[in-house]
Amino acid sequence: MVGLSGRLLDGRMSAEKTGTAGAGEVRDAVRPGDSPVVGWLLRRAPWPLWAVAAVLMGAVVFHIHRHSPTVGMDNDFVVKAARALLDGEAPYADKRFLYLPSAVLAAVPEALLSTGELRLLVPVAGVVLVVLGWLVSLRIFRIPVRSRLAVLGVAALAFFEPFRNVVNIGNWTLASVAALPLVLLLALRSRWVAAGAVLGLALALKPLLAPLLLLLVLARRWRALAVAVAVPVAASALAAPVMPRPGMFFTRTLPFLLHGQDSFARPFDASLGMILTRLGVPETAAYGVAAVAAVAGLWCARVRWRRGDAGALRLVETAAMLMLAAFLVSRPSFDHYLLVVLPPLVASVVLPGSVPRAVWFWAALVPQVTGLVWPHLEGLHRRAFKDAAMLWAVAAVLAWTCIRPRVLRAVAALPAGPESPDRTPVRDVF
Repeated sequence: MVGLSGRLLDGRMSAEKTGTAGAGEVRDAVRPGDSPVVGWLLRRAPWPLWAVAAVLMGAVVFHIHRHSPTVGMDNDFVVKAARALLDGEAPYADKRFLYLPSAVLAAVPEALLSTGELRLLVPVAGVVLVVLGWLVSLRIFRIPVRSRLAVLGVAALAFFEPFRNVVNIGNWTLASVAALPLVLLLALRSRWVAAGAVLGLALALKPLLAPLLLLLVLARRWRALAVAVAVPVAASALAAPVMPRPGMFFTRTLPFLLHGQDSFARPFDASLGMILTRLGVPETAAYGVAAVAAVAGLWCARVRWRRGDAGALRLVETAAMLMLAAFLVSRPSFDHYLLVVLPPLVASVVLPGSVPRAVWFWAALVPQVTGLVWPHLEGLHRRAFKDAAMLWAVAAVLAWTCIRPRVLRAVAALPAGPESPDRTPVRDVF
């Protein structure tokens, strides 16, 4: 399946004209004198390496299928809501069904399948969506999907805890993992209305990508913004009349979400406000700090966009900064949310000055490697601290990448004194 997706993507993308300056960035970035590591990553991967990646993905699916007693804990809530609709009951009677009415209809096909079929289908679909998101992320930077970077990315997913977690629980964040890079790829090719439609479809399934609406605002793509908003609104408006008591979404579900859900979800909440509260900071102060951090993240995204350099890196870093700013303040915020922005960021490693060229980016991901044991943080009620460290560190590295040129220009403009500071540029680790 990965090979087929690669052939389709390679064939389609090579046949299209990009129409933007960013399309040739990889070709220009990989030149004599550039990192030999990047040149090695872009070469075609041997088939045994793809075989290893396929076996690892199969092992993930087999392990989940054999050891998970449900059809994915989070996916189960959506399937139950769809089955309640088919039985003439109110889907929102279950407080843990948290999505828009349009998601109920989207889950009806699942509700028609048996539990045995879903136990295999859900992890397979989860793996496919994440791998698809990774392959599309590569195409944003015109990286061949048969490259060593492509196959190593697929293989590495098997050892990344947020990936295993989200596939295991079947959370519909998986749709956003595939949708975000597709939105960016379409935007890069100046197909903004199509990008808005894809974003709208993702919002109709789960409103996780709502911060990307600000990207359309920054780009002043008002038609795309209108489409992105109209799709989930229209889908929910069509779904609401066919279900009993749809108003419970406003009277029951929204208050439940705005209060950060309940004691079941809070131990896993890695948002800045919740972690500070658990560390003893008063609630008002904790969420005030989170709000300030989120606003600072939005400012960094705006600075990055206004830098004005055309191309893929501008889109990816601005979109990722918008999403991470929202994750800092959202209630709750889980480890697998990072998986939404991680594939495009990792794919940008081929360009000098990108986020993955900083050693701190990789240091933030190390605690999430499967098999590494971190004392006092492995328990279910403490792992949120490890997840928070990952989210905050990646957000901090990206924020610095967004504002670094502006800071360096400001430092360079300072009058030179007898002991002027060292202004040697920071080198990439690649």
